[in-house]
Amino acid sequence: MQAHKTPPKVLLVEDEPAQREVLAYNLEAEGFEVVQAGDGEEALLLVDEENPDLIILDWMMPHLSGIEVCRRLKMRPETHRIPIIMLSARGEEVDRVRGLETGADDYIIKPYSVIELLARARVQIRRVRPSVLGDVLSFEDIRVDTESYRVYRGDHVLKLGPTEFRLMTTFMEKPGRVWTRDQLLDRVWGRDLYVDTRTVDVHIGRLRKALCQFGHPDPIRTVRGAGYALG
Repeated sequence: MQAHKTPPKVLLVEDEPAQREVLAYNLEAEGFEVVQAGDGEEALLLVDEENPDLIILDWMMPHLSGIEVCRRLKMRPETHRIPIIMLSARGEEVDRVRGLETGADDYIIKPYSVIELLARARVQIRRVRPSVLGDVLSFEDIRVDTESYRVYRGDHVLKLGPTEFRLMTTFMEKPGRVWTRDQLLDRVWGRDLYVDTRTVDVHIGRLRKALCQFGHPDPIRTVRGAGYALG
């Protein structure tokens, strides 16, 4: 049984339904999982619920503007690392600078090419989740080949079950990041499957055993009251 590779998740925030549907269709055709929001307030709620890998955010929206959504997300420790691509009809240099200074990772002026937007989305995903693009992930003496589903520690090949492999890949994508049990359940098991959080601890234990079987130190850190991190 091969490990399942979770598609990168994009939160698409656009108040124009027709434009949002076109973008969602093209993103899904590229292999992204798309979550849609029609305004800034809904976007802030969905960020916490969905834990997206990338946010595509329209600047001009009623009630809560995209620039304000960006500012709030970049101020919060739990969301400030999520890359944001800002979409705006404002083409002046001062507006582009303002968007980037607020924390946007990229800025695209409307009207834009969908092909260009998809290319820029892939650039941001490659930065935060390289494994979905088939790269070999490395951290210290550990390597994960996501194409052949092999994990190496030093000169040894480690035998991991599919769940342990998905856990290992998740940790390797963002070394140092603290993952809560709920976030690991969402990423590794999926939101639609009910699994008790204690199951996470069981599989972390199995992963640790595999990683340490040849006398290597345990690379997984338990963060009391929070979750787990690699390194």
